Amino acid sequence: MITLEDFNKIDMRVGTIIEASINKKTKIPAYKMKIDFGPLGIKNSSAQITDLYKPEDLINKQVIAVFNLPPLRVSEVKSEVRILGALEENGVVLLNLDQKVSNGSKIF
Repeated sequence: MITLEDFNKIDMRVGTIIEASINKKTKIPAYKMKIDFGPLGIKNSSAQITDLYKPEDLINKQVIAVFNLPPLRVSEVKSEVRILGALEENGVVLLNLDQKVSNGSKIF
């Protein structure tokens, strides 16, 4: 188990996907994306969410991402944030909000 103090160290933020395309050089199918986090800037990410989403369906979609993990190189993409989703039998389902919020909003 982690402590509440450990949990509070995780910086989760809301961002809007502004670009999405196939990350062609990955071994497992993935998309490369640019996500707008408002005052925190635009960040790159790569995610294995190709089973349930098409790139054009991701544009303007708000997502929740972990913001303070070290960058991870995924083929040619420096993935700066990790998008959160639930792993189901048919693929990853992105976490989402029931109302639109400001980019960069903190999840707590």
